[in-house]
This record gives sequence, structure tokens and C-alpha cells, in this order.
Amino acid sequence: MTDEQRPGIEFGKTAGGGGAAGAIHDHVNPVAGVFDDVEPVPGSKKPDPILIADHVTKTFGGLTAVDVEHLEIQRGGITALIGPNGAGKTTFFNLLTGFDKPNTGHVVLDGQSIDGVAPHKLANRGMVRTFQLTKALSRMTVIDNMKLGAVNQTGEHFWRALLPIWKRQEQEIEGRGDALLDRFNLTHMRDEFAGTMSGGQRKLVEMARALMTDPKLVMLDEPMAGVNPALTQSLLGHVKGLRAEGRTVIFVEHDMDVVHDISDWVVVMAEGAIIAEGTPDDIAANPDVIDAYLGSHHDSDFESWSDDEIAQAESADDTPAGEEGSP
Repeated sequence: MTDEQRPGIEFGKTAGGGGAAGAIHDHVNPVAGVFDDVEPVPGSKKPDPILIADHVTKTFGGLTAVDVEHLEIQRGGITALIGPNGAGKTTFFNLLTGFDKPNTGHVVLDGQSIDGVAPHKLANRGMVRTFQLTKALSRMTVIDNMKLGAVNQTGEHFWRALLPIWKRQEQEIEGRGDALLDRFNLTHMRDEFAGTMSGGQRKLVEMARALMTDPKLVMLDEPMAGVNPALTQSLLGHVKGLRAEGRTVIFVEHDMDVVHDISDWVVVMAEGAIIAEGTPDDIAANPDVIDAYLGSHHDSDFESWSDDEIAQAESADDTPAGEEGSP
């Protein structure tokens, strides 16, 4: 099969005949055109990177879960991190955000090393993340969950908490929380327990709570997973809104419609390494990406294979998952 005949990954199409986010209001894209001169290859240089990772590795026993030689994330853009199940995306997220420690490598945020910096200190520096499974405290009200996201609270210090000086700050924090709940159309849930919310509403609360830190870099781990179509529309609009405000967004996602709709740049991982970078259109036609998702024999005629080729393919399929994938 020739390259012209190779199947591509189809972005922006669903069974209903339209993109997943077709009805979303278009926000202004402040990085439009920034990637025009960026080479679509792994480790490509960006005009103004906010995050740089060099030689980051993580092993679990004899298994290499992450092996990223070099990655730069462009400031102010939306970068999607995609890859097959077990590619190491969430593990890489954990390494970047301080929830796990790499075996080797260095990470730089806005020109400063963040090697070994704890997650709560990274939040103070402007990097926040969400999780695949929401972390809302179910027995606290929504507004109290929001207030927990604020940084540098006076009441967090024992002696200062004994003085009434924290009350004014408390009022300011609550006002910010109310403003974000209004922005995310969750004001009606303000005084409800977080445990009564749907999965999609919890995703919205988690994103809104992340903004309580006024971050410059927001990292979203599968923000659309398990969310109904109506709330997916809302979430996508809010992610675009983050970019319109000048914030940088990195998100892990499996839905290719979503990736195509909101991404400025796409990074592809497979077996712990970065195998491709580019615009959504570049990635959709990249043969390495197609092979990673569909297998290297996806475009072959099985009936034309020799006995040796069939035996070789079966041997590859029988390889234990832990030896070729990553957590």
C-alpha cells in the first residue's frame, strides 16, 4: 500500500456527522500562527516554551514507563498529550507535577528548575493539575471545595489563624470562588455537598478549583472522560477560555474529535517515549502515529502473508503487556 493510500486518523468526525465540539463558542486564539514555523518532529524547539523536560525517565523494576529525551511546551497554547493505552501519559504527568519522582532528568518551569519541588509548592509557582478521577471532597459543600484551592491562606499558619486578620482574606477567597462557580454555571450547586454532583459537574468543579490558584500552566488529565455530551461542550469551551486568558494548557485525551477541536499542538507518546509532535492535521497523517494506534500490520493483506510473517506477528502479540507498554 502506498503512502497516499495509507489510512489516517480521522479527526472531527462522529457517528452523528459533526465534530464533538461543533456548537462551542469560538474564543480568540492568542497563539494563532505561532506554530507555523515549528518543525513537526519529536523534541522540536518552540518560540517561547514555558515548560521544558530533558532526559526524563521512570522505571518500575525492569519496566521503563517513561523515557522522554526532550520536550518543550509553548507558552499560551493548548497542547494535547495523546497515545495508546499504556503509553505512559499519566505517569509523565505525575513526573512533571511532582506527584512522582523521575529516575533521571530535569524539568524547567518558566526558566526555573522544579526538580524535586512538591506539588503544593508548584501550585504556588503557577502549575496546577486535575486528575482522571475527580478529587472533590464529597462531604464538603461545593463552595468549601472551591475555597480549598486558594493558595497562601493566612489561616493555614497556626499563630496567624488565632488572630482575626484572616477573616477579610476569607471573604475575598469566597468571592473569587463564587465568581468562578458563576463562570462555570454551577452557582445553583454552591451549598450542595460535592458528593451529590454528577461526574461531569465534578470535573467542572475541579477545573474551577484549579483556577483559584490563578495558574499560568493548567494540566488536565483526561478532562472529558465519563462526561455526558452536553457537559463536554461546556468543558471544551472553558478550556478554550483558559487559552484566551493567556494561560497554557496541557491535557491528556483519547477523544480525537476533542483533540482536533481545541489543540494548537499535539504530542504523541508510545511505550514511554515521544514518537511524534505536530499540529492535529500533521498527527492525523503521521505513519508512526497510525502504527502506534493501529499496529504496524494494519495496512497489510493478511492472506498475502508468509508463514514466517504470521508466526512473527503472533509472537509479538503474545509478548506480555508489561514488557511493551507502561503504566
